[in-house]
Amino acid sequence: MAHLKIDYIEFSSGKISATTEFFGKAFGWTFVDYGPEYQALANAGIDGGVDGTAQGPAGMALVILKAENLEAAEKQVLTAGGTITKPIFTFPGGRRFHFREPSGVEIAVWSET
Repeated sequence: MAHLKIDYIEFSSGKISATTEFFGKAFGWTFVDYGPEYQALANAGIDGGVDGTAQGPAGMALVILKAENLEAAEKQVLTAGGTITKPIFTFPGGRRFHFREPSGVEIAVWSET
């Protein structure tokens, strides 16, 4: 069996401009415009995109980002308009928090202990 790795992440959004604006402000990501319904991630560390057709429910997949400073990342998320859904908590090997961006996609951020 071939070992498969995550190659692409796609976010479903009913408010594509709000989603891409949030990701730009919170994480410095940029996008390649493929029309009014799709924006490809350009510098997020993995290939992916934002689908503006909103065919899937928001928050269907959880993407986890890694930060060196969890508190600074949380502040960036809040400043950009995100809503914390699970405050910082500890788990074996690290800490993390969950948040939702303006159109409802849930994402987590973790850091090592």
